[in-house]
Amino acid sequence: MWRPWGNKKMPLRIHDTSSPFSCSSFKDIQHLCTQDSSASSKRNANVFYRVRIANSLLRSWGPARTGKITDSVSDPSISIPGAEKRVVVYFTSLQVVRSTFEDCKTVRSILHGFRVSIDERDLSMDSRFLNELRGILGQSNLTLPRVFIGGRYMGGAEEIKQLHEIGELKKIVERLPAAEPGTCVVCGGYRFLLCNECNGSRKLYTQKSGFKTCTACNENGLIRCPSCSCNFFFFCC
Repeated sequence: MWRPWGNKKMPLRIHDTSSPFSCSSFKDIQHLCTQDSSASSKRNANVFYRVRIANSLLRSWGPARTGKITDSVSDPSISIPGAEKRVVVYFTSLQVVRSTFEDCKTVRSILHGFRVSIDERDLSMDSRFLNELRGILGQSNLTLPRVFIGGRYMGGAEEIKQLHEIGELKKIVERLPAAEPGTCVVCGGYRFLLCNECNGSRKLYTQKSGFKTCTACNENGLIRCPSCSCNFFFFCC
């Protein structure tokens, strides 16, 4: 502040510049820019690191590699015989667990975008799909979805989404033949039909034994469409 008029000496108050809120001078700009560029380089390094890990993961799935690998990577020895020319997806259409339903919906949407032949096996429509999947993977506690491409096990929702983000899923799927246009004229694309034996009632009547449960269909009174679905189970219940 200004010194007062007069001959009387007064103590001079000087502004304290040691406050933590003081502004940086122009000589600090170079230092700040260096910090920002180093943070940006760290982010770029993280992106390149994820891509490098994904590429090494794909190389480990090559046909020359056999045996067990890390828990975070799918086992390439797991496969479905006879499914070399299509995609097989085990999923559920029930919305009981929202996260599982959203994962199934996302994966199916990604795969349908490639316009290849997809064999969708809905566990909520036929419980025998569950026994089939358990037999293939050798596990009792399973999460959905599970995807096989060209007969080879690729993993679940996280693996498919990561491969799609880095562009590797397209390279894998492009090896498969394109799907035929249009929907199935037999089932209309639903992949299931009413049972011809019981007409969906799950009950049959004979004069000799009365009513009995129909064994030709599943618990919903449905059979798989013979035109667009596979007619065999790997592991029947």
